[in-house]
Amino acid sequence: GVGKTTLIQKVTQALKSSGSPIDGFYTEEIRERGRRIGFDVVTLSGMRGPLSRVSPDSSTSRREYRVGQYVVDLVSFEQLVLPMLRNVNHGSDADRKIFVIDEIGKMELFSQAFIQAVRQTLTGSGTVLLGTIPIPKGKPLDLVEEIRSRKDVKVFNVS
Repeated sequence: GVGKTTLIQKVTQALKSSGSPIDGFYTEEIRERGRRIGFDVVTLSGMRGPLSRVSPDSSTSRREYRVGQYVVDLVSFEQLVLPMLRNVNHGSDADRKIFVIDEIGKMELFSQAFIQAVRQTLTGSGTVLLGTIPIPKGKPLDLVEEIRSRKDVKVFNVS
């Protein structure tokens, strides 16, 4: 709620208008009658899908990935995001681009395939990653701390 996504959107627009090759995704709050009911993943090419939605009951029989009152739609998230990340990881050096990931947080980290693809992008390609990570509250998130401590990462605190 401090403006990470808004900042990502403005930087992305500026980079696009300067002609920089850019791809990726951001998360967008979904509201109904003034109340937040979840988040969508929105790709920079305009595709959209649910990341999470409020779920009234916490007891269900099927496997659920939950963060607070939100149930994460892992299938939707992976279908939108993984093809883009894998495409970046298999591009040639001539295809160097900026890849936006907003955000690398609890909901996204339920996906082991996402974690693996982010790690590959960080180590394997000449891609510049522009991402958002949460400030740690409670138990640290392994991938977030791994990213934060990398020598080739510059972290800016948004307030």
